[in-house]
Amino acid sequence: MVTTMEKTGSYFLELPSDAENIRQIEPYVDEIMQSYSLSESVYGNILISLTEAVTNAIIHGNQSDHHKKVMVCVKDICTENITFLVSDEGPGFNPDGLPDPTADENLLKLGGRGVFLMRQLSDGIRFADEGRTVEIFFKL
Repeated sequence: MVTTMEKTGSYFLELPSDAENIRQIEPYVDEIMQSYSLSESVYGNILISLTEAVTNAIIHGNQSDHHKKVMVCVKDICTENITFLVSDEGPGFNPDGLPDPTADENLLKLGGRGVFLMRQLSDGIRFADEGRTVEIFFKL
């Protein structure tokens, strides 16, 4: 079951690790944008970044094990910025060990651009919990 609830002022979304649940990110972002009256100028960057983070958490983190969950929440919001957390229940990974998707040898590869896109579209990302959690920061 997919649930969205407000916990102490921050939205929380829990998803079973099924690729079908990635589509839940758009209504989640829409609800946050409307609830906090956020500028449409950040909508696309937030939507793409969270979609990439959740996709990575489901496919790479939890290995699409539907018994494992992906959690998404608003960690912090104020007039100047919003911060999201996306966590999985997988073994973690070393984000510093990712290949550069802009390197010539990686340009034609089908995957490997999620973290790169999050870095480009957000105002900062940070990994915690041995790579099981990513914090994504956006200036408003």
